[in-house]
Amino acid sequence: MTPGYTPLFSPATPQPAPQDDTAIGDRSALGTYVFSDEITLAVNVALATGRPLLVRGTSGAGKTSLARALAPLLGCDFRETVVTGRTQAQDLLWTVDLLRRLQDAQLNQLSTDWSRYVVPGPLWWAFDAASARAQQGVAEGTAPETGAGEPRRSLLLIDEIDKADPDVPNSLLRPLGDLAFDVTETRQRVEARRPTPVIIITTNEERDLPPAFLRRCVELTLPRFDRARLLAIGRAHFPQMAPALADAAAELALAAAEQGDRRDANPAEYLDLLRACQDLAVTPASAEFRQLANVVLG
Repeated sequence: MTPGYTPLFSPATPQPAPQDDTAIGDRSALGTYVFSDEITLAVNVALATGRPLLVRGTSGAGKTSLARALAPLLGCDFRETVVTGRTQAQDLLWTVDLLRRLQDAQLNQLSTDWSRYVVPGPLWWAFDAASARAQQGVAEGTAPETGAGEPRRSLLLIDEIDKADPDVPNSLLRPLGDLAFDVTETRQRVEARRPTPVIIITTNEERDLPPAFLRRCVELTLPRFDRARLLAIGRAHFPQMAPALADAAAELALAAAEQGDRRDANPAEYLDLLRACQDLAVTPASAEFRQLANVVLG
């Protein structure tokens, strides 16, 4: 469908996933992603406004895969950081190598130059990779790289922000809003270079995010995975698969979601079921088909 607006981004037609032994692990490595009109519009709004794209969805819904698929389509360098319960907001900006400071102090080599201990964080690299690379060289005591060429736009994935302490999203409001921050120890101003970096943040909805943070973002809740969307994903990844098998697997995936009281079917599990059926030569007529589905779909 032709959009009723002038897009900054239009997804390419999904390419068939490689059918070889390398196509394992995270489905984002399979080189294909099925964009809906809703997803495409949200990406375009994020690009037009420069705001982070907050992607909501359950585990396995394709949030990480979306970010990884977007990076090459937008011509971006892909960077990723996974948030944990111990992540602090400053960790995403910069960190101080306290262990190295302690070792230097023990060796009577402690420097008063704090730049020797400042390590760029993911947002620093996304905003200004050249500056981050130079600071990394100072911290490691190596010569700065030269001739790096024209800077490329960065796409940073901040995965599972809902696992962090509630103060973390609020502390990121200024850096994400200004696309800049000040490094306390070195009094250095880090500002995003053009083209503006793309920031994608995901949440599994395990914890409510602060309203002020939500207002800062373009929100996208991944569309429900009905039969049609599951089949489209299956065709993109397994174009040679028999339609009857893909349809039977989709029916079981949808039934498992309903019986398990889930919000939605899980496309990652659906793809696992298709791959298992393909590699084990199991068909809907096989006695093992439902047993295999129960193992994969839980």
